Amino acid sequence: MTDFDIGSPPNSPSGWVDYLHSKLLRRRTLIRFWTDYYDGRHQRMVFSQEKHRNAFGQLFGNWSDNFCGLIVDSVNERMFIDGFQMTDEPGGDKDARNIWQRNHLDSEANAAHLDAMIAGESYAVVWGDKAGEPVISIESAEHVIVQYKPGSRYEIEAAAKFYTDDWGRDHVTLWLPEGVYTGTGLTGAWGDYKRAPNPLREVPVVPISNRSRLNGSVTSDLAVVIPLADAINKTVSDALVASEYAAWPQRYVTGLEIQEDEAGNPIEPFRVAVDKLLQAESPDVKFGQFEAANLANYVTLVNMLVQHMASISRIPFHYFLLNGGTAPSGESITAAEAGLIAKTRERMLHFGEAWERVMRLAFKVLKDKRAEAFGAEVIWRDPENRTEAQHMDALLKLQLIGVPRDQLLSDAGYTPQQIERFRSMRDQDAKDEMELAKKYPKPMEQPNAPKPGEAEARKAPQGNSGNAARKGA
Repeated sequence: MTDFDIGSPPNSPSGWVDYLHSKLLRRRTLIRFWTDYYDGRHQRMVFSQEKHRNAFGQLFGNWSDNFCGLIVDSVNERMFIDGFQMTDEPGGDKDARNIWQRNHLDSEANAAHLDAMIAGESYAVVWGDKAGEPVISIESAEHVIVQYKPGSRYEIEAAAKFYTDDWGRDHVTLWLPEGVYTGTGLTGAWGDYKRAPNPLREVPVVPISNRSRLNGSVTSDLAVVIPLADAINKTVSDALVASEYAAWPQRYVTGLEIQEDEAGNPIEPFRVAVDKLLQAESPDVKFGQFEAANLANYVTLVNMLVQHMASISRIPFHYFLLNGGTAPSGESITAAEAGLIAKTRERMLHFGEAWERVMRLAFKVLKDKRAEAFGAEVIWRDPENRTEAQHMDALLKLQLIGVPRDQLLSDAGYTPQQIERFRSMRDQDAKDEMELAKKYPKPMEQPNAPKPGEAEARKAPQGNSGNAARKGA
């Protein structure tokens, strides 16, 4: 039993737990469906004919021609966070970077982006440890669920995490603005809850959503390509069947009397082999063969389906080894990857909003004024892969129009910490030059002494004696 009627909001912690748990269970099936396609666990010979399944089930039972992992990974591998700009001060925020590193978020953020693109959403939970330092944990959408306030797409009314430990015990953590509740028990019969105050006075769970829409739930990047993935697997499975039963020419004979054994069963007339010759006594007997199945037709169909998948997912064709598997180069690769880069930057835009909120919550744990830094920005690494020569040439041109050096170093791919070390190194280089100048001073120049090369310039030019004589006259 729940503590609320159908159509009315929960009015107690146990009511919230039951409601959020049922909401999570409805979504979990779909999440695991998408996850299986990413992991390549979706095939299981479902497209094979019965005869082929019986003969090759053990060999191809776990086989799949899976492009779903490529579609997600090609975007995720281009997203990396170097730091945060919390205020107007130049350079990245050192405190934000320390919080980031303390919580292992270089790798955890990568996992959060990966899960969000597969399952549609992942979550970050922000809390404080005993020392008052912010703790940020990344959670799967299979375990965490949130409920927004009516009419809002940003303000969260409640959130809960459900998980089962190694001993099979169910655990729940419920976050409400006025308190945090923890308990154990079975689904629908949760035990007593331990309540703790919520010093943040807001739900400390941040959804990391994959390109959420204004109306409708978040979705996976794989949702639109799964039908094409199934079609590719069906076609390749048929090609495997054809390669077993019709990939070589079948022979036939007509006009031959069929011999039977004592039981009335037909006797095979020939044992076909490379060194065997087929012959018959009757002149009416004719031998022939059927043409072998052309497996190239399957290849053509698979290539067409993969091209459709590349177009829909905005992944370059050469990632799928189409067009003969030849990768473009130079300007052509930049044009080929334009859609992928645009898709990556769009994901960075949505994920960046979530990480800015995570960092503001972390500073709220510290009771720092940067908890209200709504102008904060994430410092993303450039997602575009360019040659070193192209990159440096572009940076030198930016320097000519007045872009500051620290910004150029950031565009070159250096982290805020490295740029800060460069600044210290430049100061040290200047001190070393000053010390060398004091230790090895240059000789002082005479006031009227000619500079090097000036004496030679003052000599009369050779071969002008006639002109000199005319001037003297």
